[in-house]
Amino acid sequence: MTEAKEGDKEDSAPPPRDRVEELIARVSLGERAALSELYDLTSAKLFAVSLRVLGERQSAEDAMHDTYVKIWKNAGRYRVTGHSPMTWLITIARNTAIDRLRARRNHAHVGDYEDTLAAPSQTPEQATIVASDARRIVACLDTLPEDRRAAITGAYLDGQSYAELAEAAKVPLNTMRTWLRRGLIALRECMDG
Repeated sequence: MTEAKEGDKEDSAPPPRDRVEELIARVSLGERAALSELYDLTSAKLFAVSLRVLGERQSAEDAMHDTYVKIWKNAGRYRVTGHSPMTWLITIARNTAIDRLRARRNHAHVGDYEDTLAAPSQTPEQATIVASDARRIVACLDTLPEDRRAAITGAYLDGQSYAELAEAAKVPLNTMRTWLRRGLIALRECMDG
């Protein structure tokens, strides 16, 4: 993959939705150049998601490699639904990182992987955008009731399963699913507002 140049305008703003959708469509046709460009546009945000879940740079880089392999293999499954294509990509990254986290819990000593895909360094503009987004997310999370906030951070940041969360909160599994669904809707509305 190629690193984005520091002067690129796309580095200073979230990737354009239409461009990301176009690139996903081209990746589904097997265009390697489209995957490379998609990586350049989205890797900083996806790496941040992986790093937040895994907490270790090397593990996050390994997860990124797996994430883009999954994107390559599954791009044909993406459907334009009116939701942000970044949501689809972030979901793949988050789920890949959670899978790695669970595997790490089950296998305390996993050897180092070779041929990892290194994420490019963030430019100051990208770092500012990521920090701003993080502040907005934290502010939106703070608007949720404590039990809903704990459920969302447990599921999407700490990699806990719905069953683990339901057990910890002493609520039925379906209640936990409802909390998470409604909490995510409230977060989306807050972030869009």
